[in-house]
Amino acid sequence: MWQSMFGFEIPATEKIVRTLGVYLGLAIIMRLAGKRQLAQLNSFDLIVMLLLSNVVQNAVIGPDNSLAGGLLGAVVLVGFNAVLERISTSSTRATRIFEGTPTTLVADGQIAEKQVRRTGLRDPEVVSALRHQGASAVRDVHKAMLEPGGSISVELNREAENATYGELRQAVLDLQRHLDERLSALELSVLERRDGGALGGDGVTG
Repeated sequence: MWQSMFGFEIPATEKIVRTLGVYLGLAIIMRLAGKRQLAQLNSFDLIVMLLLSNVVQNAVIGPDNSLAGGLLGAVVLVGFNAVLERISTSSTRATRIFEGTPTTLVADGQIAEKQVRRTGLRDPEVVSALRHQGASAVRDVHKAMLEPGGSISVELNREAENATYGELRQAVLDLQRHLDERLSALELSVLERRDGGALGGDGVTG
């Protein structure tokens, strides 16, 4: 039993090579697939991801189903990923190679059609993402970028930002006025009750 759990069924070097090969292969596939795959996953993308995990599983483990082989593969994956992360954070050039560069989706209130098509996104998807970022319309956006990680960053025009700030300020003022009115009514109610109690006490004394 112990031999089957902790004994390697294939050489450790083969296990390491298999794991690194699958990691690098998947990294290349994801880079070629584009940032859209990272931006959002629809039902078909999710199916592909689930099937992909099963497809590459055999390539990683091979004929080795031992506990030691699985732990070695996990250590290699985590360690190699940590090394790449450290290299990426210490070098701008490495970051561009590993993660790519941001893509402009909207510039000066206009959708950059060529760049949007290159990412595999559609105009309605871009508009929906802008709304989730607080832009009511494309014309309100100064610049929108699809980041290497798949997120979309939005920079609003100054006019749109000022309008949003003005609406927020007005809402705060309305809330403050409402609270002042409630406090005034509460204070008046307390005074009336206190005066009524004082008059009642004087009547009993007389």
